[in-house]
Amino acid sequence: MGGQQIRTAVVGAGAIGGLIAAAAVRAGHAVSVLAHGKTLDALRADGIRIVGEESETVARVVADDDAATFGLQDFVVVALKAQVLPAVAASLRPMIGPQTVIVAAMNGLPWWFLSGMQGPLAGQHIEAVDPDGRVSAALPPAQSIGCVVHLSSSTDAPGVIRRGRGNHLIVGAPAPALSAQANAFSTALREGGFEVAVSDDIRTEIWVKLWGNMNMNPLSALTGSTADQLLEDPLTHALVLRMMEEADAIGRRLGLSTRMEAAERVAGTRKLGAFKTSMLQDFEDGRPLEIGPILGVFPELGHRLGVPTPFCDAVLGLLRQRASNSGL
Repeated sequence: MGGQQIRTAVVGAGAIGGLIAAAAVRAGHAVSVLAHGKTLDALRADGIRIVGEESETVARVVADDDAATFGLQDFVVVALKAQVLPAVAASLRPMIGPQTVIVAAMNGLPWWFLSGMQGPLAGQHIEAVDPDGRVSAALPPAQSIGCVVHLSSSTDAPGVIRRGRGNHLIVGAPAPALSAQANAFSTALREGGFEVAVSDDIRTEIWVKLWGNMNMNPLSALTGSTADQLLEDPLTHALVLRMMEEADAIGRRLGLSTRMEAAERVAGTRKLGAFKTSMLQDFEDGRPLEIGPILGVFPELGHRLGVPTPFCDAVLGLLRQRASNSGL
């Protein structure tokens, strides 16, 4: 990257992608944002507007709906809903050269998750997030790192992002070859205003976050209940725990630790009180649900590993029908 301005493209200018793009601008990067429709119009006219509790800031970016206009990038941040990525991954290729680092800032397991892993699934891909390996073909796993998002934000309007609780990101490279680039990207995010930790075990960080979301998100979308309602009902509370136990059994086969018992993790969620999960918010707003990345990966991995997942299977079947019958 030398002494030239670092070129960073952000794919997906939603609540998280917009915050990351604005942070990269503050860190001095040359930032391009791939966007469409009303969001593209808003970014071109007004930039990215970040609304905080006490102030509002604007970050100016180059915006277009064609990745080819941006040219090769140093970093490409993928901040899309994961179920959208297989359809658009090939269109991102014009930005990706042999030195480009691809940053997955998404919910669920990223397309590169099994790449480079030892153990029973070495060399395989996850069909629920990388059907037929299409994403990996366009976004090389060997050039990819992870960014785990521990904060909430929302879009008030196209290009207008409202900050919520938290400001914490965890960045890491799944392979040591990209450690320096992961450190450089985390430094930029820190300079841009985030609290950033660098992890040398980013797969575990991704797994732990998903382990806490793979039950509450689907069950809330099925029931319309806030988190406290799900956990106050003894039957849905028990279902939450059973789903986590199935996921944990898969993780242990893959050498991934959750670092705590399911009941301990749920107790932490309970302290957050009455909140709507992201999947329930998507459902209520008529947006497609992240079914495969958040839940579908577990029955798929369980089947390959010989780990039974009857509770996850049942909830996945119900959730697919709920989404389909609602046009999502």
